[in-house]
Amino acid sequence: MSGGMKFNGYMKVRIGEAVGLQPTRWSLRHSLFKKGYQLLDPYITVSVDQVRVGQTSTKQKTNRPTYNEEFSAPVNDGRQLELAVFHGTPIGYDDFVANCTVPFHDLLHGTGSSDSFEGWVSS
Repeated sequence: MSGGMKFNGYMKVRIGEAVGLQPTRWSLRHSLFKKGYQLLDPYITVSVDQVRVGQTSTKQKTNRPTYNEEFSAPVNDGRQLELAVFHGTPIGYDDFVANCTVPFHDLLHGTGSSDSFEGWVSS
């Protein structure tokens, strides 16, 4: 991304839902013991240039969570917005499920306020 394309201002992000989430290796490892454990306990983090500015609540046992949660943050020289899905685990680090990164340039030059994007990359 070119050096001049940075965003300064106030960002408001609404997290609606995530669809088609895939089980992680960790959750599948335990599926022998608990039937149906392929369902995740997902939450989504909101970051600007790798700095976390928000996190949704964790939804239990679903691969299609609905959040409808909103996050606001002042942004200085913002280059990109990143959303990442994690599977909450009882012990240790939570499992990475998928993420997507959107340059602010693309958000600012979209075709309207109702834009959604497809750009998830799974683990």
